[in-house]
Formats: sequence, C-alpha cells, structure tokens
Amino acid sequence: MDTTKQYHEQQEAKRLHDRITSFIGDFKVGTLLNSSGIRKMRGVKPLELFTVIFMLPFQGVNFAQGIAGNPALEFEKDAAYDFLRNPKHNWRKFMLGLVVLVVRFLDVLTNDQREKVLIFDDSTYDRSRSKVVELLSWVYDHNSGKSIKGLKLLTFGWSDGASFLPLDFVLCSSTKADKRIQGIKKKLDKRSCGYKRRQEAITKSTAHLETMVKRVLAGGIRADYILMDSWFCFPSLLATLGQHLPVICMAKNMPKIFYRYQGKWLTLGRLFAQLKKRPGRARILASVVTETRRGQQVKIVFVRHHQKRKWLAVLSTKIDLPDEEIVRIYGKRWDIEVFFKMMKHYLNLERETQLRDYDGMVAHITIAMSRYIFLSFEQRCHDDPRTLGTLFYACSSEMRDLNLIEALQRLTSIAMEKVRAAGIVTEDVVLMLVDTIMSVAVDTIQKSRTLSPFNRSILTG
Repeated sequence: MDTTKQYHEQQEAKRLHDRITSFIGDFKVGTLLNSSGIRKMRGVKPLELFTVIFMLPFQGVNFAQGIAGNPALEFEKDAAYDFLRNPKHNWRKFMLGLVVLVVRFLDVLTNDQREKVLIFDDSTYDRSRSKVVELLSWVYDHNSGKSIKGLKLLTFGWSDGASFLPLDFVLCSSTKADKRIQGIKKKLDKRSCGYKRRQEAITKSTAHLETMVKRVLAGGIRADYILMDSWFCFPSLLATLGQHLPVICMAKNMPKIFYRYQGKWLTLGRLFAQLKKRPGRARILASVVTETRRGQQVKIVFVRHHQKRKWLAVLSTKIDLPDEEIVRIYGKRWDIEVFFKMMKHYLNLERETQLRDYDGMVAHITIAMSRYIFLSFEQRCHDDPRTLGTLFYACSSEMRDLNLIEALQRLTSIAMEKVRAAGIVTEDVVLMLVDTIMSVAVDTIQKSRTLSPFNRSILTG
C-alpha cells in the first residue's frame, strides 16, 4: 500500500512539473525575464531561479526548506536572494507582459460583447513579527479594526467574469513619516526600478490609480469598466478615472461627500431617504441620476441589504446603464476578494520568506502573483471545453457570464466582509469558496492536459 501511494505521489509530482514547465514555455517566461532586465545571477540562469521559487508552494515547502536547505539544487541560496533583491529588475514589466499573453489567449474564448473589467482593491501585507523590514509601517486593517505592522498591497486586476488576472500592484508604506517604523535603507540610482518603487510606496495610494490604468491600456489590455470599492469612491477620483473608462464602484454614506438632487446637496443617506422606493421585497430598492461636486453626472442604484432596513449603494459614471446591469457588472469585483484569500492562504504571499529588503518583497509578490496567473489559466482550461481544440471551439458555447442573482450574492458577500470584525460573519464563509476554487485548480493539474496546436497558435500569433 505504501509503495502504491508513493508511486501515485511521484506521478502527481511529475504531472505538476510538466504542467508548470508547459506554462513557462508556452508563455515565454524566459524571454519576458530577459526583456525586463532580469539577467544571469552568479552564473545561474534567471529562468532556473524563477522556476524553483515558483514551484515552492506546489511542493509544500517554504523558501528555507526548498532553497536554503536543499542540497539538490545547482545553486546556493545567495543566488536566489540576489535574484530577488536586485533593484534593477523590472518586475512590473515582466508581470504585465505575462498577463498580456494570457489575456490574448482568453480573448479568443470570449466575444466582444462580454464586459471585461479592471478592478482596484487593497489588502494588508502583514509583517507583524518584523522590526527591521524596509519601509515597515503601521497600517490599518479593516477586517480586524486595528492597526498592524506591515504594508498595504494596492492591486490592479483584470476579469472577464470567468477568470481573474492580476495586472499590477504597489506595495505601499505610510505616507506619514511618523507612522513608518523603518525608512528607505538603500541608496539607489534615481533611474532604477527600485528607487521608483520606493517613491511610489511613500506616495498616497490613490495617486497611483490613473497611472496604473494608463499603463495597462497602453500595454494592450482591453476593458470596458473600472470597478472599485467604497474606499476609492471620491468625486475627484471618479472624474479622473472616468476620462479613461466608465467607473462602477460601491458608495458609502460619508459626511463630506454630497450629491445634487432637486437643487439640494445631500449626503448619500439623505438622498436615499428622499427617493421613492420600489414596492414589496424588490432586490433593487431605488435608483437616481445625480451630480457630484465635480459637476459629473452619476447614477446610484440602491440594493436591499440582507439585514432589515439596510441598503447598499452602487455608483456608475455611465448613467445610461440599466439598474440591473450596474449591479451585475459590479458583482465581478468579487473575483479580487477571492484572489487575496488564495494568495495569502495557498500561494504563500506573506509567510513563504521573511525578506527584509523592499526589492526582495516586490520580486516575491510578483512571483506569487504569477502562480495565481498559472492557476487561473489552468482553471479556465478545465472549465471551458473550447480549450481542447478547434472541434470543441466550433461546437461549444461560450462560458456563461455572471447573472444578476449571482452578482447580488457577491454584493452581499462583500458587505458581509465589511462587518466581519463585528462577529456577524466568520472566516469560514469566505474560505469555503476559496477551497472550492482551489480544488478545481488541483484537479486540473492532476489531469495534466496540454495546450492543443490550435491554442499554441493563439499565443504565438
């Protein structure tokens, strides 16, 4: 029995290695590394270093076990550390280049009428046990309701409703010097990627949003809407981002944010009180076209909360969208919540290595996000039969897009996240969904399917 089990595990490990090798080859990871200025370190090819670090969570080991304490490797741990900590490596260019190739593949599986969205959100990068991490600061954790030692991970992603892919990120420290436990430790050339990343870290996070949108659109990513949480719902930001794409975001009742209605400036709560509500147990309570302080017209849709006499508000800068469409499209923002959960619980975003160097953390986060891109690609190949070849592509229908009911469920789940700190919702609710998605990805790896010649032509075309 033990021999059979051992043989089975060996075969699974081999299939996993083959799938990762296929992914790295099909999407030209070695070429992307080279074009991003990531070159040979201590005589070791960057692709070899990248692959070893990439595979750590799939092998069930951390950085110390898989690299520092692994005598089977052909390089020493110093080569891996130098690979991660080099301030000249342009990891942002690498990740965007990888995602562009994957999106090109996914675009063939979706028609032009299906909405593709860009999503902003942030999450804490917890380093509570650290003292000397570069740019370590006190950041507020909305889930726990208290400040922790760490950084903020502002993430920008793409979704077509079936697959989510991270595009870019900024690892933010506090903008206030008195809240930063550690400052910048390296003296770098101002032209280097490391210097520019550090300057981003101590700049207000909302200042990066427009730059990130421009960068990905110029890189070839196509999208129809920008989705954001209520933390970014400010008139100035809506006006800025609205110049590039329509914005749909959650709105919350804030005392200093007003909307013009019937000649009066009202807060969101007072605006809702003025509106006529739909009768019965309607899921959408009311909607209104109003104006912000920036003179921008927006449409606000009020949705029934799962708690009595509570409501949620979704704002759209595209005022001709039907109420149901606004809610349905915003439901796609849930994908980034799942992304953060999987990154932290399965892909070792925070606990794989205890790097103190800011460049090292940026490089490791990029590799961890590349793992998610791999899993997202594998899941799509598993779920969409048209990835099997031209026959299935011609005969099969497109994967179903998110509908209104699912969007409302996601919207409620997002609201439940906000009140978790009050004890109303437990962590198990969200982890259950993540476990389901992870099981599909693992099943895909075990099936070890390869890309057909048809799909390979998409990547090289």
